[in-house]
Parts: sequence; structure tokens; C-alpha cells
Amino acid sequence: MPARIDHTVLAGTFTLDGETFDVDNNLWVLGDDTECVVIDAPHDVDGILGVVGDRKVKAILCTHAHDDHVRVAPALRERVQAPILLHPDDQPLWELTHPTELWDVDLFDGQQVEVAGTTVRVLHTPGHAPGGVCFSVPDLGCVFTGDTLFRGGPGATGRSFSDLEMLVASIRDRLFVLPDDTVVHPGHGADTTVGAEWPHVPAPRWDA
Repeated sequence: MPARIDHTVLAGTFTLDGETFDVDNNLWVLGDDTECVVIDAPHDVDGILGVVGDRKVKAILCTHAHDDHVRVAPALRERVQAPILLHPDDQPLWELTHPTELWDVDLFDGQQVEVAGTTVRVLHTPGHAPGGVCFSVPDLGCVFTGDTLFRGGPGATGRSFSDLEMLVASIRDRLFVLPDDTVVHPGHGADTTVGAEWPHVPAPRWDA
């Protein structure tokens, strides 16, 4: 059984810098009928488990540590007995939501995670968050971008721990080297493709 992507949208809130907003998050599950990985852990454990079903969860892969992406990660870990993987540069953000407990395994650029006969490749893409990563799945022609790249351009910056120039450089150096027809599955909103986003991501100032 080849790997597939299952998806739902979960509603909740995002809080940073003293402000709270309502937000809808994409929940992506990559796997087959037997095993899977969960990409981010937004809002609602039962909502996530409704997509997972009775499959074995091998890992909870976090694109970054904003609270709307990791709020229920420890609770999900307990329910499915799977490790949480996060880039260590996002520890300051993680501790805003989970000050007394840590994730289990550090993500690093170039790391490979195997699930359901396919390979997930970790791309460190700092800017929206210092430890932001994307998960490229060449076998399926897609990349899970969290809040790094959306339909219409880069993710948000201007808040604590974010940097627009770094984000733009990350997108151009790490994502725009993927084939143009690579499907982008973002943390919020509709899918797009790498090629469709070229016009929406200008060169960083130091390359201009």
C-alpha cells in the first residue's frame, strides 16, 4: 500500500506577544493503512486521532513551535506513544507553551524520516521561527511548509523570533530548488505549488 496524505482542518487560537487570534490549522497525516507520521499538533487531540484512526503513529513532526502548531503535542504523545520531533532552535518558542516539558528528538537539516515506505526529508527554513522546518516528500511530489510558505507568499514575520529577510532567503534557497510542480501543503489555507509562488517571494535585500 503506497503512502498517502490525509488531511483535516482544526480550529483554535494562536497567541504570541500578548495577542490572541482565532485560527484554522491544516492537519496533515502522512502514511499508509498501517503506520503514519503526524505533521504538527494543532488544537485538538481527538480531531487529530480522527484522521490517524487505528494506525501506528511513528512520530509527531513539528514544523515550528508556535502554540497553534504544538499546543497538544505532549497530550498527543501520551495518547499514541510516539516521539515529538522539533528543531532545537525553536526551544524559546516551545517554552512559551510548554515550560515544564520538552520534545523528544531534535530535528536537523538533511535528516530523513522513514514512514510507509517513503522518505521525509527535513529542510531547515528559519525566518518565520528560528527553528522552522519544512518536510519534503519527493516520492509524492510535495512539501509540507508549516508557516514558511503559503499560497500567496511567505509566512508572517514582524513578531518575536521572526525575520523577514531570513524567511525569504530560506524559501529561495531551500524551497525554490525543488521542482516547480512540487505541491505545497501549508500549515494554513489552500495548497499551491513551488512554481506558482516564485512571483510572490522577492529576492532578499542582500541579493538585490
